[in-house]
Amino acid sequence: MLHLIQNKLDKALKLHPASFAHQYIFTGYGDGHILINQIRYEKNLIVMPDRLIEDWPVMSVSQLEVRHFEMLTPYKPEIIILGTGTTHKFPSQSVLSQITKMGIGIEVMDTKACCRTYNILVEEGRRVAAALLI
Repeated sequence: MLHLIQNKLDKALKLHPASFAHQYIFTGYGDGHILINQIRYEKNLIVMPDRLIEDWPVMSVSQLEVRHFEMLTPYKPEIIILGTGTTHKFPSQSVLSQITKMGIGIEVMDTKACCRTYNILVEEGRRVAAALLI
């Protein structure tokens, strides 16, 4: 179960998981940053329950290519959730189709929704990768 706390002063949302042991999880987010296990990140990255890939070299949704996701295949995620920043934007249909052909599901949402969804999927024991544009 997740407990949500809104700090009215900094407009950042802090997510407090009830029980996650030795996994990367989102513990908060705000404008231009996210918190993973209480550590602040301000650059695009990929998060999996047991792995963190910092400085993901993507600047925008329109720049996304399948090569930006191919590095995930050795980790065998069943689903990639793509957080597209403050607004929900879809990458090209070609990119989505190619990821699906790799045998990986993909869902697209804004980054805040991605953080919340990722934590739920990790709690369920799913093999998930969150690719985030911050």
